[in-house]
Amino acid sequence: MALEEYPHEVLAAQPIGAWSGEVYRRVVGALREQLAVEGLTQPHWWTLNHAAGAPGVWNRATLAERLARYEDLGLDFGEVFDDLAARGWLLEDRATGAMSLTEEGEAARLRARERNLRVHRRAHEGVDEAEFVTAVNVLRRITANLGGEGNLPV
Repeated sequence: MALEEYPHEVLAAQPIGAWSGEVYRRVVGALREQLAVEGLTQPHWWTLNHAAGAPGVWNRATLAERLARYEDLGLDFGEVFDDLAARGWLLEDRATGAMSLTEEGEAARLRARERNLRVHRRAHEGVDEAEFVTAVNVLRRITANLGGEGNLPV
């Protein structure tokens, strides 16, 4: 789809909150739609990735605390963890509660990852890497200016 061109001063006067909100709704909506095909929510996806990225490091309390700032659907992380365990995708050590993925869980994570990558590729069409980096840095700076955390999550 071709975008109309506008004068610099017209674009500079646009409300960043409206545009960043629209981008958020579109990107997150597309990601959630793709995850739903696998019967997953974003917290399911986050849990699968954290358990895969650091097997045996996270337990329910530490992972729920880590992810809570990103969750906006009012979901109970305990229910998410229980669901993944019931599917046979997530194992929790009886002694420590440390989480890791089963082979089935890793396969599901990879399927969901491919679905998410399709959304990311679609979102990045016509946007070169330098423009994307500039956009992210602008949003980070605005976040920090307004008292938020502008650094990347660790």
